[in-house]
Amino acid sequence: MSLILVTSFFLLLALSFPISHALLVGATLGVMSSDYLSLYGIIQQLYVPTQSFPLIAIPFFVMAAELMMTGKLGRHLMDFATDLVGRFRGGHAQVSVLGSTLFGGVSGSAVADATALGKLLIPWQIKNGYPRAFCGATIAAASTIDILIPPSIPLILYSLVSNASIGHLFLAAVLPGLFLAVGFLVVCNVSARLRGFPYQREPVVWPQMIRRGLYAMPALLMPVLVLISLRFGVLTPTEVSTSAVVYAMLVSAFFYRDLTWERVKSSVYTAGMATGVVLLLIMASTVAGWILTLEEVPQRFLDWAKGNFDSKVSVILLMNVMMLVAGMFVDLPAAILLLAPLFVPLANSYGIDLVQLGIMMVVNLAIGLYTPPVGTTLFIGSMLSKASIGQTVKELLPFYAVGFLVLALMSYVPALTL
Repeated sequence: MSLILVTSFFLLLALSFPISHALLVGATLGVMSSDYLSLYGIIQQLYVPTQSFPLIAIPFFVMAAELMMTGKLGRHLMDFATDLVGRFRGGHAQVSVLGSTLFGGVSGSAVADATALGKLLIPWQIKNGYPRAFCGATIAAASTIDILIPPSIPLILYSLVSNASIGHLFLAAVLPGLFLAVGFLVVCNVSARLRGFPYQREPVVWPQMIRRGLYAMPALLMPVLVLISLRFGVLTPTEVSTSAVVYAMLVSAFFYRDLTWERVKSSVYTAGMATGVVLLLIMASTVAGWILTLEEVPQRFLDWAKGNFDSKVSVILLMNVMMLVAGMFVDLPAAILLLAPLFVPLANSYGIDLVQLGIMMVVNLAIGLYTPPVGTTLFIGSMLSKASIGQTVKELLPFYAVGFLVLALMSYVPALTL
C-alpha cells in the first residue's frame, strides 16, 4: 500500500501534477489496493486537519501582509532600505536583501517577496548597470529570508505537525534570518568590488532618512509585536494573527490613509486563495501520513536510522541530506508536511530539540527554493531578470555557500536556536 502510494506520487509529480493532487491520487490507489481499508477512511482523514485551531493563523497573517504591502507601505520600505545601503558598493543589490528582511516581518512568504520586490527592484538594478543574472540570483536567494523573520507560514505548518511552540519557533528563527541577511549583504558587497559594479557614493540626507524610517516604522514593528505577544503569553498565535489584521487596517486607514474597500476585498480574496492551497496540501499530507503510519513506515525508518547511525552528528547530517534532496524537487510546505512526521520521532530519540529541528528544516528547505530543478524563487528571479536558469544558478554559487554555512551553524550549534 505504501509502495503504491509513493510510486504513484512520484510518477504524477513527473507528469507535473500539483503535489496535493498527486498525494490524494496516490493515497486513493493505495487504499484501493488494500483488503482492510475503505475509501471512507480517506474522507475522515481529510476532515481531521481542518479542525486545527492554530491553522486559522495562516489566512489572517496572509491578509495582514496583503493589506500592508498593497498600499504605500511597500514603497516606504524600499525607500528606507535604499537610504540605508543604496550608497555603498553593491548597494543596489543589497537593497534586495535588506528589503526582504524588512518585508519578512509583514509577509512570511518567499514567493510573495520574490514577486513583489523583484518586479520593483530588478529593472532598477539592471538600469543602474548590474548584470541581469546577478539581479535575479540576489532576489531569488534574499527572498528566502522572508520565511524566517516572523511571522513565518512554514514554521506554523511545522508547529502543527510537531506540536512545537509557535512562539519559540518564531523567536528562534530571528537569528538565522539575520545571519542570512548579513551573509548575503557581504556577498553583494564583495561581488561589487571584485567585478566592478557601478558605484555612486552619495552623502546621507539624514532628515530624509529619518522621515522615511518613520514612514516604514509600522512594518518594522510588526515582527517585534508578534514576538513580544507570543514570548510573554499575551496572545495565542491565532489571536496574534487576527490582531495583525486589525493593526494593518488601522495603520492603513489612519497612518497612510490609503485603505479602500477594494483593497480589503482583494486582501480577503488573496488570503482565501492562499489558505485553500495550503489547506488542501495539509489534508492530502494527512491522508498520506495516515497510510504510512498504518504500515509503520516512520517506525521502520527510526529503526533503520538507529541501526546505521550511532551519533547525533551523523543523524543530523542524514536529515539535512534528505531535506536538501527533497527541497530540490518538492515545494517547501509540502516537504515540511511530509518529512516532519519522519524526523520528529528520530529527533526525540537522539535528544534533538524540536525547535532546533524546525529551524534546520526551514533553513534547509529554503535553500531548495533557489536550487534547480524545481526552485520556485529561482524561476521567479530568472523570469523577472530575463536571464537563463543556468546563468542565474552560476550567480547563486556564493549565496549557496552562505546558506550552507548558516545551515551548519543551526544544525551543530544548538545554542543559536534555543
